[in-house]
Amino acid sequence: MSDYSARDFKIQIPENASRIIDVIQKAGFEAYAVGGCVRDSVMGRRPHDWDITTSALPMEVKALFRRTVDTGLKHGTVTVLMGEEAFEITTYRIDGEYGDGRHPDQVLFTRSLEEDLKRRDFTINAMAYNDRAGLVDLFDGLGDLRRKCIRAVGDPRQRFEEDALRILRALRFAGQFGFGIEPATSAAIRALAPTLSRISAERIREELNKLLVSDHPELLRTAYALGVTRVFLPEFDTMMETLQNNPHHCFTVGEHTIHAIQNTRQDLTLRLTMLLHDVGKPPCRWTDENGIDHFWGHPEKGAEMAEEILRRLKYDNATLKNVTRLVLLHDQALPETDAALRRMVSKVGEDLFPLLLEVHEADVLAQGAFFLEDKLELIAECSRRFDRLMESAQALTLKDLAISGKDLISAGVRPGVEMGRLLDTMLEDVLDHPEHNTRDYLLGTYVEGRSS
Repeated sequence: MSDYSARDFKIQIPENASRIIDVIQKAGFEAYAVGGCVRDSVMGRRPHDWDITTSALPMEVKALFRRTVDTGLKHGTVTVLMGEEAFEITTYRIDGEYGDGRHPDQVLFTRSLEEDLKRRDFTINAMAYNDRAGLVDLFDGLGDLRRKCIRAVGDPRQRFEEDALRILRALRFAGQFGFGIEPATSAAIRALAPTLSRISAERIREELNKLLVSDHPELLRTAYALGVTRVFLPEFDTMMETLQNNPHHCFTVGEHTIHAIQNTRQDLTLRLTMLLHDVGKPPCRWTDENGIDHFWGHPEKGAEMAEEILRRLKYDNATLKNVTRLVLLHDQALPETDAALRRMVSKVGEDLFPLLLEVHEADVLAQGAFFLEDKLELIAECSRRFDRLMESAQALTLKDLAISGKDLISAGVRPGVEMGRLLDTMLEDVLDHPEHNTRDYLLGTYVEGRSS
């Protein structure tokens, strides 16, 4: 981020966005790039979208451009199409009461940029810019960027009472940028966290996803401390409060989980898996006569609970299937022989098995030092053998067999259950003995001489 002052800060606005601002200004109105695109530009990041705010009313904006879409006239938004690009142009506005804790009941248009900016969520998102005025920063967003601070505009309680989703947005921005949250803003989050219950599961899921794949997913710890996760993921709170008195672990279940998430790359399936991989431990925990905790059966219980959580948060079926599968298998011993490896890859799937190895590694790295090097070497060796297996193109699924259902029908095998069982038997043989995957061997061993 530059050290320029707000007054002389220069931002390179893309050509089409700049053209829109220029057209509106030449018509006698004000127009600025606003929000996230200004914030990202100041931080040296590349904005994904360029939103524009203006003193012009929606119908006045429509009159200035040939190609427009009525995106949300009631809330002052018109989309202007320039070539292949689309830009949202929103009239300065003052929001009325937020009866549902998410959307204003009424929107009043205004000609005042200050009134428009003061309704926005955080100072770093309440900056505007055009080439004439430079950076308009009425709430010291630039200073908060320098201080690496998430601070609500004005009264933080009012901002969160207007829209409870802003609570999660504060945590998500902190995670994305590695920022802290200003004390008064944190206090308001703690006080109003229960109001998140009014927010849809879909919106919560999207903010959770962005936090999980951010550079700082450990902000989950802050979400827990402020009472946020208790609203939509109470299982995580239980994990944070569950001890692991076991030689293999040096953290609570929740702290182990946070470290495991940090040990994975920024892939949503992997990070969701690490978030939920030990969710079954608290209900499975028992302590033996020596004071050692055990969690037998927690992968099975965890997969069951993970499915329930993912359904509650409205995840798609593919994500639900992959994550619950990885949770179920995360504690399974890795195969030490090539035959066992082929069987496990066949069971897990060629696409999912590499992710399972990453899950194992992240899990081990988040444990204690007990046999750590041995565990990591076992995972590394399994990964090397998996790579060799993929290069060898050995049969791992029914479609890899040297014989097909059509071949079996020609040989007199009836379609249906009988054929399915026969193919499964052949695959079991080939998984143990790859050299048996020839048409002659499979027909000769399993089909020829059978009674029809």
